[in-house]
Amino acid sequence: MMNIQSVDKLQIQVLVDNVTDSLSSVPENVTHEMAYLRSNGMKELSGECLCCGAHGLSLLLTASQGNVKHSLLFDAGPEGEVFKRNVTKLKANLGAVQAVVLSHGHWDHSGGFLMALDLIKSQNHEKEIVFHLNPGMFYQRATTSHTGEICPFKKVPDVQELEKKGAAIVNSDDPRLLLDNMFYLSGEIPRITEYEKGFPGHVRQLPSGAWEADPWIMDERFLVVNVRDKGLVVFSACSHAGIINVLKHAQTLFPDIPLYAVMGGFHLSGKSVEKIIPQTVKSMEQFNLKMIIPAHCTGWRAVNALGNAFGYSIIVPSAVGRIYDF
Repeated sequence: MMNIQSVDKLQIQVLVDNVTDSLSSVPENVTHEMAYLRSNGMKELSGECLCCGAHGLSLLLTASQGNVKHSLLFDAGPEGEVFKRNVTKLKANLGAVQAVVLSHGHWDHSGGFLMALDLIKSQNHEKEIVFHLNPGMFYQRATTSHTGEICPFKKVPDVQELEKKGAAIVNSDDPRLLLDNMFYLSGEIPRITEYEKGFPGHVRQLPSGAWEADPWIMDERFLVVNVRDKGLVVFSACSHAGIINVLKHAQTLFPDIPLYAVMGGFHLSGKSVEKIIPQTVKSMEQFNLKMIIPAHCTGWRAVNALGNAFGYSIIVPSAVGRIYDF
């Protein structure tokens, strides 16, 4: 077990997500995009002031322990212009970012990487930024149609591209603690549940040029922060491993610390996976989570099922521009 440090405070700023929502009621520790913009100088409500939703995810995480504060960027959304627009509207403090983590090798999480690196370095006076990756992220990925047609994904920026723009790279399969041990980045996630089967129809291309089935997407990783007097907050950007597998592994890694919250895409949308929503919701009960924050690829059917099961004091869906304070 790695010695993850507890932090006094954790703030999550949603830079990119599929949806916008500044109207639904939220708990006291959550701030809407519009309220945040008003508090940061917005004089007139207009479309030009607001962020845009896009199919992807990017979270700015800031952990504080006494006088020490560290910021980490978790994914960068599907493309640079979306990332830039939202960061600009939110006046997000990218200059404080010291590390960047890619959850897995898919375009909707890595497409904004190069823009993110440019914006971070423009704000931090060219200080070194460490990108945490693993070798499995760099395969060409694709989905297959029912007729067998291959639909390729845009590839993840490679190590050379990132280094050319000034990034420092840690490209390793190993789990690790980051930034004074305030963040834990997982290694490979064990697939142990019977019903979580990964991403059906997903394939990867081998060096020979041949395509092979790749439903498990074994390069996927999750992040954990331990908030003092609360417990573990788990970040799972797409949960191709299965969100129950993610939570079980986090629980195994840190058996003496309770799970407090989980945030991310739970990958429960689409015909091939919507059938496991009831089992997933039922299995969530064992963790006694105090907040569940579905995002990105979770899908409205799963959000509705989770809300019916746990109530909307625990289920607080993510949206672009929201701030979550723990």
